[in-house]
Amino acid sequence: MPSYLIRYPKGQGEDLMVQDDRLTLDIAHGWAVLVDQHGPCIAVPAHSGATIARIDQDQQPEE
Repeated sequence: MPSYLIRYPKGQGEDLMVQDDRLTLDIAHGWAVLVDQHGPCIAVPAHSGATIARIDQDQQPEE
């Protein structure tokens, strides 16, 4: 299941983990947008300083 961890710089927001079977990450016009089957669900502006990492538990390491 796709899972993403959004981490904000200290004091600028709480870290957030999002997961859904149909979750995708799109980057456009200075925004990182997490989208599910219903449309956009979270949008993070590039200037926020947040980092987004995919952290799927079932993801196999590349060889």
